[in-house]
Amino acid sequence: MAHLVFFEKPGCGGNARQRALLAAAGHTMERRNLLTAHWTRESLLAFLGPLPVAQWFNRSAPRVRDGAVVPERLDGESALALLLAEPLLIRRPLMQRTDTGARLVGFETGEVERFVGLGAPGTSASLEGCAAKTAPVRSCSNPD
Repeated sequence: MAHLVFFEKPGCGGNARQRALLAAAGHTMERRNLLTAHWTRESLLAFLGPLPVAQWFNRSAPRVRDGAVVPERLDGESALALLLAEPLLIRRPLMQRTDTGARLVGFETGEVERFVGLGAPGTSASLEGCAAKTAPVRSCSNPD
């Protein structure tokens, strides 16, 4: 089992579901607040750099959801500056294995399975976004 540094938005139901799935698979986590972490250009790029710029963004963030920020229209430098200024826009969770230093962005279950193993057959393809008991909701009611 792996020990992870898990960057999350405190109070986010989606992140709570993700942590529960990881814990059920036997993984342990050091939880960190994604919104107050002291991000630098280098530390954020260590997570995001391998991905296309549009995949750096939290699609449930109000400014993305409402069209004020269109990730597909941003170049890497502009996107990075925006994410450093507004961490709520960062796709979450960000996870880092403490044994290997490997990093992962988001919670696509196939990627997480390859990253640390979940042992949870039948889990939906993505556990990103906020949890909802009714119809799917794309954002948290409290964006802060």
